[in-house]
Amino acid sequence: MTDPDRSARQASPADAVLTLTDSTPVTPEPGRLTGTAVPPAAAGPPPDGPGVTLGLDIGGTVLKSALVAPDGTVRSESRCPTRAEDGPGTVLRTVLDHAAETLAKARAEGEDVRAVGIASCGLVDEDAGTVVFSASIQWRDLPLRRLASEHLGLPVALGHDVRSGGLAEARLGAGRGHRVVLFVPVGTGVGGALLLDGKPFPGSHWSSAEVGHVVVQPDGDPCPCGQRGCLDTLAGGVAVARRYNERCGTLPPVSGAEEVARRAAAGDPVAVRVWEEAADAMARTLLTAVTLLDPAVLVLGGGLSQAGEQLRAPLRRGLERRAAFQVLPDLVFARLGERAGRIGAGLLAWDLLRAQEGVRA
Repeated sequence: MTDPDRSARQASPADAVLTLTDSTPVTPEPGRLTGTAVPPAAAGPPPDGPGVTLGLDIGGTVLKSALVAPDGTVRSESRCPTRAEDGPGTVLRTVLDHAAETLAKARAEGEDVRAVGIASCGLVDEDAGTVVFSASIQWRDLPLRRLASEHLGLPVALGHDVRSGGLAEARLGAGRGHRVVLFVPVGTGVGGALLLDGKPFPGSHWSSAEVGHVVVQPDGDPCPCGQRGCLDTLAGGVAVARRYNERCGTLPPVSGAEEVARRAAAGDPVAVRVWEEAADAMARTLLTAVTLLDPAVLVLGGGLSQAGEQLRAPLRRGLERRAAFQVLPDLVFARLGERAGRIGAGLLAWDLLRAQEGVRA
């Protein structure tokens, strides 16, 4: 759920991006109604009747989907390549075709699919239903909610992949039972999502809790976002592997941060130093987040969270060493893993239906 999209709000004129506006014509399938886009509302009782929603999690390389019941139970799951290398138009067609095929199969098996939720990588305007920009799949100003609703003939909710994953963890996973949850996935980069009373809080410009772009080293390495020394440049998976390879000189390079973690655990002094620097930078940043947001629980997710105590222990020590008046949150690992994004998307779709039920009432 973490990728360079959070850093790339601008594209150069030479970038090949798919740009669509609300005036772009898309013909609904024959015999289907165009869905109504309503902003998600607070969680509450599910709409009357049984059924499921379809949750889609669009990543830079893989599209993942799940049929989600009102209580978050997953009925079935599937995935397919995003095919980003074939261009942004191909990605859009892949998403719409995969969704249509999944709906057809579910209905043939007797499922009542009532709405669709989509979690997209990139900068997402959830109110407008638009992917403002996604670097990894080259979408710009794409009215994805409208396009999907017209193509599928169902109501569609659109959210951000990290916030959707955080939503699932807050309601069903490691953050369940807490009013204020900070979800921090650590993978290619370092993401963040703030959940208040089980709802994502995107901020005024859909970029709240972007902990990966808190500057921790003002004279540090340049970040794609335009700043220098962001947390991403020290603790993101790409940065950890790069920093290790740079210090090892002529040795064969490691393929990723997971290998750096393994070497650090085995006592490799260079790996130990790089890992300690990453954990220290994270601890400093997370204390700032705790000071500003006062979460009850901090949920660590993403690929690097698989390092377990090798990551959590130095983070906890760093937080405890620096904390003054702050009440430190519980530091826990995500429970839903890479399934969180698609489950959260399905929950967004249920929220959409609840909002529609409330409007009709």
